[in-house]
Amino acid sequence: MSASLAAATAAPPVEAAGSNSAAGTVSTDLLIAPKLSHFELDNGLQVVVIPDNRAPVVTHMIWYKVGSADEPEGQSGVAHFLEHLMFKGTKAHPNGEFSTMVAENGGQENAFTSTDYTAYFQRVAKEHLPMMMKMEADRMENLVLTDEVVAPERDVVLEERRMRVESDPGSRLREALTAIRFVNHPYGSPVIGWESEIQDLNRDAAIAFYDRFYTPNNAVVVIAGDVRAEAVKRLAEDTYGKVARRAEPGARNRPVEPPLSGERRLALEDERVRQETVSLSWIVPSQTTGDGREAEALDILAYVLGGGATSRLYKSAVLDAKIAVGAGSYYQGSALNDGQFGFYGAPAQGHTLAEVEAHIRDELAKVLESGITAEELERAKRSMVSDAIYAQDSQQTLARIFGSALTTGQTIEDVQTWPAQVQAVTLEDVHSAAKKYLQGSPVVGELRMPGKPAASSETSKKS
Repeated sequence: MSASLAAATAAPPVEAAGSNSAAGTVSTDLLIAPKLSHFELDNGLQVVVIPDNRAPVVTHMIWYKVGSADEPEGQSGVAHFLEHLMFKGTKAHPNGEFSTMVAENGGQENAFTSTDYTAYFQRVAKEHLPMMMKMEADRMENLVLTDEVVAPERDVVLEERRMRVESDPGSRLREALTAIRFVNHPYGSPVIGWESEIQDLNRDAAIAFYDRFYTPNNAVVVIAGDVRAEAVKRLAEDTYGKVARRAEPGARNRPVEPPLSGERRLALEDERVRQETVSLSWIVPSQTTGDGREAEALDILAYVLGGGATSRLYKSAVLDAKIAVGAGSYYQGSALNDGQFGFYGAPAQGHTLAEVEAHIRDELAKVLESGITAEELERAKRSMVSDAIYAQDSQQTLARIFGSALTTGQTIEDVQTWPAQVQAVTLEDVHSAAKKYLQGSPVVGELRMPGKPAASSETSKKS
């Protein structure tokens, strides 16, 4: 799981409860969502039910195992484009009626696309769950698209790109850094798509993508809230169960990112920049691709080095040396393929990007040389579990945790036993992961004000 999901999935001790998810020999008092149940319909749809009876509300989510990294070559952005078009309607519910009915019944809804999945969700009073399931099953197979709705929506996406990416220097830099970090893997393309390829998207491209990937055997439904598993199963069979299995998307085989020699550094200078920043990042295993406890070790390492105000990097750069106004590290491990490990820092007034970058490299060098301490390891474990106590209070958080995991190659058991996996991490696990994955040259990004020197040139003068 990624650093953000990691904090959300570590579980506090709970009373033992039944679950039909296998958990091996792990004690049930360490399981996440121990009352969870799951089943699969005849058409291949997976369903996960997470009971939460504290309030008469329910979160209903459907996750498709397709994202921007699954798009045909030359059609970047089609996954996100289809996400928009899914709200245009069916014969039974035309002209955006889906959203109107959610709103009229006091519910909330939204959708999102990532590199590996696309998800749609509604949060409603529990008596409206049958209607949500019926309407979502309807648009799984009966989407109606015409050129009259497709063309204007393409313009909406182009405007979204202009607002979120092209008008924001930080977003432009992140997009460019991703492209040079993943030079062969489709993770290098932006989820929203490249402008020139968005302009060429049309009805045929959207329908072809829909027909291939929006099939029940390529989807996971997660329902969290005031429900009973038996009732949800009957509803699922009466709604989703009637949707035909109309395609076989096939294995999600993607190009492998090759090892590249030399440093990759990118600087973006913009007069709108008010705070300069520098970032360093490496490609590392994800929760799915890592061996043994590598992913958990990287998660802990990110927490120790830069996971908040008590981290090594924040204390040394911001509180002690006072060369930065912010600094930290992160591990993005929630991915079907490899993830990322990174650092970031923003220089304080009178200090430079080069100073901050050098400080980050020095802190990393200490870990590569000596690892972290036993006290740091235990504190990280306790904090990650403590953070999760509150995260598990949220239906939506639990639904997102399981949905994202099941669409990126993990299993229910992987998620439920994650606290035990973290607790098993040793000092050697953390040191080994750092030495194995963080010794090579990182991808470096600089966001600069006009007229300021590049960090790379200042660094070379000091050496």
